[in-house]
Amino acid sequence: MNKRLVFVLLTLIIAASMMLSACAPAATEAPVVTEAPVVATEAPTEVPTATEPPAPAIGSADHPIKVLFVPSVDANIIVTGGEVMAAALNEATGLTFEVTVPTSYAATIEEMCASPADTMAFIPGLGYALASQLCGVDVAFKAVRFGYPVYWAEYIVARDSKFQTLADLEGATWGYGDQGSTSGYMVPAVEFAAAGITPGEQKQTGGHNQTVTAVYNGEVDFGTVFYSVPLNPDGKPVFSYDDYVAGKVTDDMYEIPAEAIPNCAPDAEGKKLFCDGWRVLDARANIRTEAPDVMQKVRILAISQAIPNDTLSFGPEFPADVRAQIEAALVAFAESEAWGSSIGSADFYGWSGIAPATDAEYDMVRAMVAATGYEAPK
Repeated sequence: MNKRLVFVLLTLIIAASMMLSACAPAATEAPVVTEAPVVATEAPTEVPTATEPPAPAIGSADHPIKVLFVPSVDANIIVTGGEVMAAALNEATGLTFEVTVPTSYAATIEEMCASPADTMAFIPGLGYALASQLCGVDVAFKAVRFGYPVYWAEYIVARDSKFQTLADLEGATWGYGDQGSTSGYMVPAVEFAAAGITPGEQKQTGGHNQTVTAVYNGEVDFGTVFYSVPLNPDGKPVFSYDDYVAGKVTDDMYEIPAEAIPNCAPDAEGKKLFCDGWRVLDARANIRTEAPDVMQKVRILAISQAIPNDTLSFGPEFPADVRAQIEAALVAFAESEAWGSSIGSADFYGWSGIAPATDAEYDMVRAMVAATGYEAPK
């Protein structure tokens, strides 16, 4: 084959190749697959709700039960004897108690109403009647003293004074502990009103002991304090409650026999006041240490009508289950020897025991409140 023919063939092949390339479909690029961007997100977290820690349980060390005692006797004696009771109740129940002596009867009521869920108090009938009406304080027990569920007020005067009857006290200077005291003020005030007797100047002394002292020192003409039946040389009450109810008690039975009065004196330990074996239990005995001759200087002029005994009451919102524990422990404590160095002490409240009480028993006290228009001091 000659060179010219080879050249022509090569030219035709190249041209055909170019035509085929031009007619072929255009090459397409494979699409680039891209993943959606991953956004890093944190799992939602719960925002903690702010909550206050639970309140300490009533009766715990951080929330002790307040035991209130009205200041009818020396505060130091109350605190000492109250601590004996608190320790006994703690041992029996595991609860914690705090002994407190408010400054007055009214302050005791105020504290109970201000702390309705954690207070218990030893308060007289008038205090209870007022507190139950004010905020629903509820009675649990009443005091028993030598078999008596009641007590009395006594009107005392200097033994050498001219006063012989209540009528003689017209215009006389009257000493009393506190207007919130049933025996110290309320009952005498009602009896004076009923008898048409108007005392003269009135002096608030601060307590039964102070009232006896005021009469003893001649600072007032007469005083009104609590009365308890004396014990005979055999250690028994001069008269029983049944005798009293039956009207078998005469005026001369309220006082120590006259022939024994010159020999009245505290015992060797200074804890009791005896007169030839007869034991004095009324308010005069409370100042026997500072005034050993109190019986020779102060006499009983008259005795009032019977008054329901003092109470052990609970705040209106006191937990029922805790209250039940305390009530059971108190009943047991009242049967123990330790009771005598606490509430059972003659220097303290002189409770020889306790008995269940009902609210209705204090209706007579409420009647006195209504009759006089008395209100607890603010």
